[in-house]
Amino acid sequence: MSAATPGALRRRVTIEAPADLPDGAGGVARGFAAVATAFAAVEPVSAEEAAPARALGLNRLWKVTLRALDGLGGGHRVIWGGRPLDVLSVRALDADDRFLELLCEEVTP
Repeated sequence: MSAATPGALRRRVTIEAPADLPDGAGGVARGFAAVATAFAAVEPVSAEEAAPARALGLNRLWKVTLRALDGLGGGHRVIWGGRPLDVLSVRALDADDRFLELLCEEVTP
């Protein structure tokens, strides 16, 4: 397993899922709704890994490691310290699917 073990999951994050929210005019607007809070390890992606990502036009990349949550996938969002991170991919870190590693892109206004 990576350096993020259960003891290293110290950052509180909120997991948000895509949701249709009322727009106040009888319609809906695409947004996000909180579905869970969790403790996670949040690490910047190394410079070697970030360089090819920048070539693709991506913003700052982060690895977020947390205990597995059902239904978590691309399209979700992680809020860490008020910073929204879009989930780009999810992979299991162990054979028992106890922990997940998320590759996230920091959303900049």
